[in-house]
Amino acid sequence: MTEKSKEILNKVADIIIENKKYLTELDSAIGDGDHGINMTKGFKKVKEKLEAKDYENNKDLIKTVAMTLISTVGGASGPLYGTAFLNVSKIIPDADFDLDSIIEIGETAVAGIQKRGKAEQGEKTMLDTIIPAVNSLKESKENGDNVEEALKQCKVKAEEGMKATIDMQATKGRASYLGERSIGHQDPGATSSYLIIKTVIDELY
Repeated sequence: MTEKSKEILNKVADIIIENKKYLTELDSAIGDGDHGINMTKGFKKVKEKLEAKDYENNKDLIKTVAMTLISTVGGASGPLYGTAFLNVSKIIPDADFDLDSIIEIGETAVAGIQKRGKAEQGEKTMLDTIIPAVNSLKESKENGDNVEEALKQCKVKAEEGMKATIDMQATKGRASYLGERSIGHQDPGATSSYLIIKTVIDELY
């Protein structure tokens, strides 16, 4: 399964790099204008690290991604994404993922981001994509959905969460300085989170 995880992470990196300009344009409207640049720098380094060695398990693989993002991605995104991946590295299984393990991965990522960023849903951040995605997985479990259906619905909710940031006023990060002027712009962190979630799900199923 570690080889599959490596393939997925390489694909995630490719998607982030492909969307460098888009993410930077979104960030130029309400932030420092460097989200796409910083994320691309980090994920290019991630690709280098993944190609440099073989990993024995998912834990070591994800931990490498975490430490690479923390050390190379500038601004708030590096520590936030890095902490999410670091938390996930401690609990990720090596076998095939069932719905319970996917939910645990999501919850653990959210906990890491919230601890580091002190943010909640509704504040125009990456959590506005990630929390609805995780909540959707929990609802699917309660409804008795299979993994494929759960992930399909998760992707829909992640996209809805990302788009919901357009109408929000930012209360965290650089965008919060704009006050009401932050309304009407899609959050770049919520967007990069959606790209990551969508890519992982598309690669899994």
